Amino acid sequence: MVLFRGDIKCKSLQRRTSLSVILPADNIHYLQGTEEIVEKPYKTLYLLHGLFGSDDIFLANTTIQKFAEDHNIAVVLPSGENSFYVDQKESHKYYGEFIGRELVEMTRNIFPLSHKKEDTYLAGFSMGGYGAIRNGLKYHDTFGYIGAISAALLTDDLHNWGEGDDLLSSKSFAQSCFGDLNKVIGSDMDPKFLIDDLIDNDIEIPKIFMAVGDNDFLYNENIDYYNYLKSRNVDVEFRCSSGEHTWEFCNDYIKEFIEWLPL
Repeated sequence: MVLFRGDIKCKSLQRRTSLSVILPADNIHYLQGTEEIVEKPYKTLYLLHGLFGSDDIFLANTTIQKFAEDHNIAVVLPSGENSFYVDQKESHKYYGEFIGRELVEMTRNIFPLSHKKEDTYLAGFSMGGYGAIRNGLKYHDTFGYIGAISAALLTDDLHNWGEGDDLLSSKSFAQSCFGDLNKVIGSDMDPKFLIDDLIDNDIEIPKIFMAVGDNDFLYNENIDYYNYLKSRNVDVEFRCSSGEHTWEFCNDYIKEFIEWLPL
């Protein structure tokens, strides 16, 4: 296993941002009957952190490096700050564009990653779980599979947030991410709208995996979205077990998501 850590300059963010990339040890094979070495592109998981996180937080709190090596999959870990991975036009921080297009293009040019949609996966924990659903659906031409673990699916209620020190109840924080909160529902930041839009346009929906603990403070939001997917006849793999909003739960279900993928 090889771990790369560094900075990349992003047009969509108008600045440099940090990035970690995990590659299994062996990415080459020999053509049968010859001595020619051929680079074997990796299937790739783009994994999004939650609120207050950074590109190295999964490295510190999960066994993602072992999962990558065990399953011979590359893992790209971007830094998304506290952005919810949506486009923030006023500050020219296009995090959705960064995750859905620029990051994938840049890493494919630098590392031996597969360019196939069916080999490209997007997943995340908490805020990153929302970001994976939002950008996996919006950039459905890029990602074939989506994983949402304890996803912060909060867009239905953002317009009711007040003020406070807790970012997940602060209207001013929500506005800094989503803009006019009265316009979120029915926009491309609304995971239900994105599903409806794909269905209405007869576009194939990426395969979706969801997991949430029964004592997670985001349990109701995850159950609501799962039920919405089922009401629209969307094929979704849903896991619910005893657990809270913890790294232990996240680690267990990152592993289950990777094992669920067609590797």
